[in-house]
Amino acid sequence: MARNAQTLRRRTAEAIGQQRTGTTVRPGPPAVGLRARLRYAFDNTMSRGTPALVAWLFVVTVLLVVVFAVIDIVTGMREQHIGFWEAAFQALLHALDPGTVAGDTGARWSFIVTMLVLTVAGLFIVSALIGVIAAGIDARIAELRRGRSVVLESDHTVILGWSDSIFTVISELTIANESRRRPVVAVLADRDKVEMEEEIRAKVGALRGTRVVCRSGSPADLDDLAIVSPRAARSVVLLSPDAGGRDRASFDPDREVVKSLLALRSTLGTDAGPRVVAQLRDPANLEVARLIGRDRPGGLSLLDIRETVAKLVVQTSRQSGAAAVYRELFDYDGDEIYFVEDHPLATSTYADALLHYETLSVIGVVEGGAVRLNPPADTVIGSRALVVVAEDDSILGDAPRSTAVADLAAVAEAPVEELHATHAVVLGWNERAPIILSELDRYAAPGSTLTVVTEHGTPVVPPTQHLAVTVVQAGTTRRAVLDEHVPADCDQVIVLCYSDDLDAEAADATTLVTLLHVRDILATSDSSTPVISEMMDDRNRVLAQVADIDDVVVSGEIVSLIVTQLSEDARIEPVFHDLLQAEGSEIYLRPAEGYVHPGREVAWATVVAAAARRGETAIGFSSPALAEAGSRFGVVVNPPKSERITVAPGDRVVVLAEL
Repeated sequence: MARNAQTLRRRTAEAIGQQRTGTTVRPGPPAVGLRARLRYAFDNTMSRGTPALVAWLFVVTVLLVVVFAVIDIVTGMREQHIGFWEAAFQALLHALDPGTVAGDTGARWSFIVTMLVLTVAGLFIVSALIGVIAAGIDARIAELRRGRSVVLESDHTVILGWSDSIFTVISELTIANESRRRPVVAVLADRDKVEMEEEIRAKVGALRGTRVVCRSGSPADLDDLAIVSPRAARSVVLLSPDAGGRDRASFDPDREVVKSLLALRSTLGTDAGPRVVAQLRDPANLEVARLIGRDRPGGLSLLDIRETVAKLVVQTSRQSGAAAVYRELFDYDGDEIYFVEDHPLATSTYADALLHYETLSVIGVVEGGAVRLNPPADTVIGSRALVVVAEDDSILGDAPRSTAVADLAAVAEAPVEELHATHAVVLGWNERAPIILSELDRYAAPGSTLTVVTEHGTPVVPPTQHLAVTVVQAGTTRRAVLDEHVPADCDQVIVLCYSDDLDAEAADATTLVTLLHVRDILATSDSSTPVISEMMDDRNRVLAQVADIDDVVVSGEIVSLIVTQLSEDARIEPVFHDLLQAEGSEIYLRPAEGYVHPGREVAWATVVAAAARRGETAIGFSSPALAEAGSRFGVVVNPPKSERITVAPGDRVVVLAEL
């Protein structure tokens, strides 16, 4: 009791002293025994995965074999004496192969029982080893399925993000890559790797030698972005993602693209790197995207989806068959736009250059990075590069010279075209409609009218100078409404999809129903009014083209074609810009009898020369006979100069011209 009292008084005094000095004595760490330390070290080793487990099983097997070999030698259970290494080898056979026990007949019972114990222990070890290896293989397969391994490629194309546009982009890249050796397209998206590969195989079809590598990850994450090796890529394409299952009202696809651009800028730095092409849906985000890529040595092309689709709808709605021409120029299937740097036309005029090549159609010149389509006929080419339409870039270097002679006697006098007031009808409304109305106003003559019929949204009509716009809130799938507001003598009909209010399938289904009614209304009056229909899903385009060839459908697929072209050649950006602008030269399909006399067989060079006299560039021919023969919309782009044609009623010449 006295000792306990003294201890208590000492501890009390120590506590009082600590309070006076302001110090606190913290208890030290608890004592850790050897067993705990060994357990901790073992746990750390096991956390290293399959290799550590296999190593532990190997150690246990070695210990087991050594122990039983020593027991065998020390106890002398065998009738004949053997060395240690032979005993160890025999113990190893008993541990790994249970059938070895069957060969121990005739030995002492002590030896048989000992080896049986060793065999049972070996069964546990082998079973554990098989389980560990199987689990490791499963984990490795799961890791591969996740798509997290680094893409060790160079000069490849990287696609960041996922949308329905990716199938068109990959399909076009496979055509563009046919002349490349072992081309690769790497896709990085926040989706399952296996699902992406299955969708691409199902919707793209033949890859034409191009290998598509899919990886799972966020394009806005620096670590994930490094997986597809963008620094070694030839070009990088950023797709505007689809809403998917997310709330359409709150989902902002441009936000994802801007974040990916920032991550890409951080990864690429300021070194010369790949060409970057990005899709944006809101024009308000173009400026911030330009700020991100303003000092990119490799260059940055930004494609405003909303404006591009709107301008293309306007261009193609003004004349039947124009969409087929744009598609022919924008995709890699057929003829497309290229540049010729080295040519023998330095002293020639633009009119001479138009007739120089047999299989190339010259459409403009490039000087100092500026593109001018359809310049004046007396423009001297000089050192300027040529903008041409050709079947493939492989023929540019040795393109044959044309020997066709233009028959100037067959050239017809150009008719005088006068602008007159028109009436157009727009069925449907979406975020692109205001841009469409503004573009239509640029082409309209004074006194023109336009009627907008929509059952969704609240149309906000932009200011117009030449168009008098009337808005009608009514169902665009009701026949009575269409009979009232779609006159047979209207000049153009545009059917827009309700992409802001309905999902893709519902919006396209509504557009198809509207389109069928419009076709029937115009067919009863034998009208030649061009009809353009906008679709969200390009697969529905085939459904909309089951009847009149004058009806053309434009969807987001055309944007994908432009993106692919920009990723392959940055010089083509100003060409596409000029083709879709109201200013300068655009694509027109004009009556062929205004160029050569009908019924007279002439070489295509004659039509080219006739167009040059009118200050135009002829790039193709459209004929109902060609449509019957299976040509897309009866349009042929870039025919050989020596090809013979005979102009008939209904034939048209595809030209680049100013309004």
